[in-house]
Amino acid sequence: MAVTGAEAEMFRRQLLDWFDKHGRHDLPWQNPATPYRVWVSEVMLQQTQVGVVIPYFQRFIERFRDVTELADAPLDDVLTLWSGLGYYARARNLHRAAQRIRDHHGGRLPERLADWEALPGVGRSTAGAILSLSLGQAHAILDGNVKRVLARYHAVPGWPGRSAVLKALWALSEAHTPQQRCGDFNQAMMDLGATLCTRARPACLLCPVRDGCRALASGEQQRYPEPKPRAALPVRRLRMLLLESADGLLLEKRPPTGIWAGLWSLPECPPEEPLEALCRERYGLDVGQSDPWPAFRHSFTHYHLDIEPVHAVVEPIAGAAGVADRDLVWYNTGTLSRGLAAPVSRLLDSWKKGA
Repeated sequence: MAVTGAEAEMFRRQLLDWFDKHGRHDLPWQNPATPYRVWVSEVMLQQTQVGVVIPYFQRFIERFRDVTELADAPLDDVLTLWSGLGYYARARNLHRAAQRIRDHHGGRLPERLADWEALPGVGRSTAGAILSLSLGQAHAILDGNVKRVLARYHAVPGWPGRSAVLKALWALSEAHTPQQRCGDFNQAMMDLGATLCTRARPACLLCPVRDGCRALASGEQQRYPEPKPRAALPVRRLRMLLLESADGLLLEKRPPTGIWAGLWSLPECPPEEPLEALCRERYGLDVGQSDPWPAFRHSFTHYHLDIEPVHAVVEPIAGAAGVADRDLVWYNTGTLSRGLAAPVSRLLDSWKKGA
């Protein structure tokens, strides 16, 4: 699927002319577009829309003004500011990468593609975006928006998650990427995918490169890119415990690996395990009245989690060690400066309304 020099040049010119007039030029990370700010924004924008990211980015940059402040901060502080943004592995990788930059790069952000790609959570496309958008280096990118634009423009068959399709899209991205104004070009590609060449109902009549679009010419815009083949997701069940004492509601820090790693959560209990025995043995608590709350589903990429909340009134057992662990805390209805998973925040909000 070769691209001629003339075709690539026409595509760039049309796209950049459109970008100069209609592109996004006032996003918070563009002013100023430093490598640090662009890096944080690119990580936040993975799997998340710009409108959602903006307030998170602004709070994050206000708290962690540079890579050293981010590296020196406790992970808890990072996860707290990430709370609600989802995909928490991004935050953990961002923190680890900042520490690696501090420890192995003297606190200076890399200026080579390979050095960025070696950092946790930074792949080829993210590395290219950071260096092109902040330093003007000529590197191709291939985020979700760019994949969609190229798949439609060139009518590339297949799901982009397949290696052969991904390889073809990378080759097309490389062929179109200019040596001059690469940062503007990459931003224009992302803007085009986000604002006009959208997944549903693309605004083809407003598209600056519509004349060369093969998908539009055949009337098959919705065919490209092909979606990931659907598979039935497994379902898991879990009881979340709202254990309430005179001191508040018990929260427990999750392990450093697995889902919601490092976040604060409600204690959990397998559906088949007796609630009373678990509370006595693990937390030194006696259970009084307990009431089930309505169950709800929280979906991950690879499975559905059916959460069955149970509210229980508890009291410390005389002579038991009780809640004195650094990974356990009693929470009342005040402000909580800890990172929480989305379903835990939902349950806490319901509890506070009735507290």
